Amino acid sequence: MNRHDPRGSGGQHDSPTMPINRNPRQGQAGPNERHGWHVAETQPISAIPAEPGPDQAFEQSAEQTQVIRPVSPGKPSLLKASGSMAIATLISRITGFLWKLLLAFAVGFGVVNDSFNVSNTLPNSIFELLIGGVLTSVVVPVLVRSQKADADGGQRFVQQMMTLAVVVLGIGTLIAVVAAPLLTWIFVTESDTSNTELVNVLAYLLLPQIFFYGLSALAGAILQSKQIFSPPAWAPVVNNLVVIVTIGVYMLLPGQMSLNPVSMTDAHVLVLGIGVTLGVVSQAAIQIPALRSTGFTFRWRWGWDSRLSEFGGLALWMLAYVAISQVGLVALSRVAFTGDEGGWSTYNYVWMLLQLPYGVIGFSIMTAILPRMSAAAADEDYAKVIDDLSLGNRLSTVTLMPVSAVMTALGVPLALSLFALRGETGSATTLGVALAISAFGVLPYALTMMQMRTFNALSDARTPTLIMVVMTAAKVLLAILVAAILPSDQIVYGLTFVNSFTFIVGWLVGEAWLRHRLGPLGSGRFLATAGKSLVASVIGGLAAWGVAVGVDALIPGAAGAGTGWLQLLIGSAVGFAVIFGLMSMLRVAELQPAIGRLTGLLRRR
Repeated sequence: MNRHDPRGSGGQHDSPTMPINRNPRQGQAGPNERHGWHVAETQPISAIPAEPGPDQAFEQSAEQTQVIRPVSPGKPSLLKASGSMAIATLISRITGFLWKLLLAFAVGFGVVNDSFNVSNTLPNSIFELLIGGVLTSVVVPVLVRSQKADADGGQRFVQQMMTLAVVVLGIGTLIAVVAAPLLTWIFVTESDTSNTELVNVLAYLLLPQIFFYGLSALAGAILQSKQIFSPPAWAPVVNNLVVIVTIGVYMLLPGQMSLNPVSMTDAHVLVLGIGVTLGVVSQAAIQIPALRSTGFTFRWRWGWDSRLSEFGGLALWMLAYVAISQVGLVALSRVAFTGDEGGWSTYNYVWMLLQLPYGVIGFSIMTAILPRMSAAAADEDYAKVIDDLSLGNRLSTVTLMPVSAVMTALGVPLALSLFALRGETGSATTLGVALAISAFGVLPYALTMMQMRTFNALSDARTPTLIMVVMTAAKVLLAILVAAILPSDQIVYGLTFVNSFTFIVGWLVGEAWLRHRLGPLGSGRFLATAGKSLVASVIGGLAAWGVAVGVDALIPGAAGAGTGWLQLLIGSAVGFAVIFGLMSMLRVAELQPAIGRLTGLLRRR
């Protein structure tokens, strides 16, 4: 195997600083192209679990499927499938946001919400460490290959893989449940703002999600390998709807959850824990009919298929990536519990709001760019890879930088409009300030995602892991600094700032590595677009802030949800009008293609 071929051996032999010949080979098809399909192994890339909740694992899996390009007659086009998945992702984000908003309304931002957030993060974290990273990085390409190569269409191989996965997931889930107190100790410090007993009790009820997350991801991978995209894309929506019903039942229960003493038999604990877990069960179950319709039947098949060994290096790098990212999550969690009560919940809500623009806009841009980039990488057309990367970065800039500016200007009104529904404005204001402080990270987050996907398209799983090492080191050191220098009531501000700043670090490190590997990246064009967008966004953000100040001055009394909605609606309308008007005047070339891409994708159901 040529060590300079970026597709070789899953990328484990490539040096992250090894230069690549940018001239594509002429007249020679790559191994994937000769079979009529292009595959690039990818993996989830969030520095911490994206949206620590029931829909995280499958949204990552949905993004991963974008690298497969259907070419068979009669199969749905990727563009059409991508449009459907973009709609499913949008609705999943909305329903996921809705149940978290309802949870804040039901229990507030105090100990109960903090404890639930920690406990509900554990299943995602353990699942990713156990098998999730391997599933999302190696399984779909292997399944596609087995379907093409095996006489039975890969049925036996899938049964072997599912048998192994069920055993690993079952044993891992059992160990995690038994070790729940240890896991709690890792994430939560002993302080006046934490309740480790409640975290433990909820963890016992929520950790079984690990098994069903695994079944859900595996079923989704099988369906996606057969170019069946809708059930895996819509499964998280079903999950979210079950959780919404669960929280509704919780709110109907008389009294409140007991914190002293904490009891497993408390109806509030049982409804919240069992109901949220049933959401993950439903996410897996909803895909079974579609799986059976493909002709697949499960039976126990023991043994190891040699094709899985081909991806061992990639899987190990993926597991290392996930493990390193969890170190950053643990550091943030432990520091958050040294601050005021509700700090960890506030951090999670801010992170959820920051992800929404990328989840809706960035996902659509990635949907358009990634298949082209993967195909170009498979053909060794590295000039085209650079062009696609530059285009993706510029489209992200003209769509996400304005959102970041408006979120900075209207962070407090946004939080008041959503989280001051019970008249409690203190926690909502804290959340809004934290959002405004960290909104600058929206674009660096998207740029880091694009860079990671570029390495994935080059079949390089090692470099993203090394970038994650740098990001996590910065996150841990800065989190420790936050705990040392900030008073307890400002720690949450420091943590949200650190999380966003970490993506600037990741973006700069990734830029340097890509530049060394691929050569010039067309940064001049990107910087020109970014500069014009920045000027327009700053002026538009100031206009939005001025509207918010004016509305607040006109309405007597303390600002609440009503004032927040007025500031948000009027301020957003003025801010975005100014921003996009100025961008048009400055002739930002990517503005029209970006808007056309988003509207076209939403129309393409």
